[in-house]
Amino acid sequence: MSPHLFAIYLDDVASCLTIRQRCHIVLYADDILIIALSLTELQRLVNACESELCSLDMLINATKSACMRVGPRYNVVCSSIVAGNQNLPWVDKMRYLGIFFINSRNFRCSLDHAKLSFHRSINAVFGKVGRLASEDVVLHLVDSKCMPILLYATEVCPLSQSDIFGLCHVPFSHFLFKMNNNDIINDCCPFSALNCQVNEYKTAKPASIPDIVILEAIAKCLRHRPK
Repeated sequence: MSPHLFAIYLDDVASCLTIRQRCHIVLYADDILIIALSLTELQRLVNACESELCSLDMLINATKSACMRVGPRYNVVCSSIVAGNQNLPWVDKMRYLGIFFINSRNFRCSLDHAKLSFHRSINAVFGKVGRLASEDVVLHLVDSKCMPILLYATEVCPLSQSDIFGLCHVPFSHFLFKMNNNDIINDCCPFSALNCQVNEYKTAKPASIPDIVILEAIAKCLRHRPK
């Protein structure tokens, strides 16, 4: 089903909920994200969605669904949430709109996948142009095509200094310039300013891209949850 048809059908799911419950359910593209403060409330929301989907001759795909906890008791074993007569698994990491959320005491994101995708895109660029292009051309391609992959949604993700350092550490520049002198590389390579770029993304107003707007709303909901 296309995202447009899915949105038309799933509009009734939000309509059947109370105003308070609507604040805890996100319908975007072909996904449903439910945020609840307790297991009872989460199961109640899942049941409401399941009931409405059944009336539309649709079912929740339990094999593609999962639950994750964020809060002081994130590592405590709890009861399973049931959907479609199946228990949904509790996971340590969950992907939504390209961002990996981690179960922890506070709202956190994992950058490992972003860094892997970033280095994979660098390898793809360098594999096409190789040594045929100058270092300036390769760096421009990496800066315009690969950097957005690394910096995607960093303005809404809580990043520690170690996370930023991990983003800024780009060994590709040593391979490109065939040297290990960090001072020379920092003067020539745009990656040296990556720390500043990340901080600018963190302080800037989130972009009006739908994905970023949704992620910002989810981040605010998880940050300001009741203790």
